[in-house]
Amino acid sequence: MDIKLSELPLRQDGSIYHLAIHPEQLADIVLLVGDPGRVPLVSQRFDMIETKRSNREIITHTGRVGNTRITVLSTGMGTDNIDIVMNELDALANVDFETRTLKKEHRTLKIIRMGTCGILQPDIPINSLIASQYGFGFDGLLQFYQHDSSIYDDLVDSFIEKTNWGERLPHPYCIPATPALLSQVAFDMVQGITASAPGFYGPQGREIRTPLAFPEMNKKIEQFRYKDLRITNLEMECSAIYGLGHLLNHETLTVCVGVANRVTKEFTSNYQIHMDQLIDTVIERITK
Repeated sequence: MDIKLSELPLRQDGSIYHLAIHPEQLADIVLLVGDPGRVPLVSQRFDMIETKRSNREIITHTGRVGNTRITVLSTGMGTDNIDIVMNELDALANVDFETRTLKKEHRTLKIIRMGTCGILQPDIPINSLIASQYGFGFDGLLQFYQHDSSIYDDLVDSFIEKTNWGERLPHPYCIPATPALLSQVAFDMVQGITASAPGFYGPQGREIRTPLAFPEMNKKIEQFRYKDLRITNLEMECSAIYGLGHLLNHETLTVCVGVANRVTKEFTSNYQIHMDQLIDTVIERITK
């Protein structure tokens, strides 16, 4: 398979187009953060940093904690950015840039997103650490790829029926976290379904000056139940990470600080303390 220049562009220095790093600068463990300013907050916990690169909103640091090599990079906001990041991470791991062909042996990455989210259940306190047992996509990104998520069709169909999901909206999809990562990193965190929206305002039920097409949607999402599962939180990246991670055979997990409770209308006074706790917890548990 010869991958054409237009399909996988490289920069003049041979690094991949958007992430602007070389294959040897990528560790097997990748921590994703949305905010570029959060990258140095993570890498300051490294024992040493070997690589620092930046391009647009994507900042990448690779270093070590003890004997464990880790890459942390910022994605910016939204599943559209995740589409770029996940595909380029996989290309760095599994494409030979010299021959522009797939490598014979697949390299599996462990990809963990650390971010913030809105809580959708009244009993979950703000500042809780929430792990995404499933990523539930409202964004439509995965529908552009060949995929089989039929094992979760019953859950998706039940959601569409119970929420009266609009025909004009993207068809939802549901992908699980990697069980081993969920068990290793998030065994004591709140767990449930994380919904990923394609925006912060209207798609998450916020109305400022433009009326919402589906003003009762958040209430319906809050009330949705499927067996012993419920939708715990809402953010903008998880479903695309899980979906593309599944298709590209990488391990994935999302863990977030719940900075707002959309039901009780509370907002955290200082989430950074809890973000620091989340970063410390993830790094400690992935380096054991």
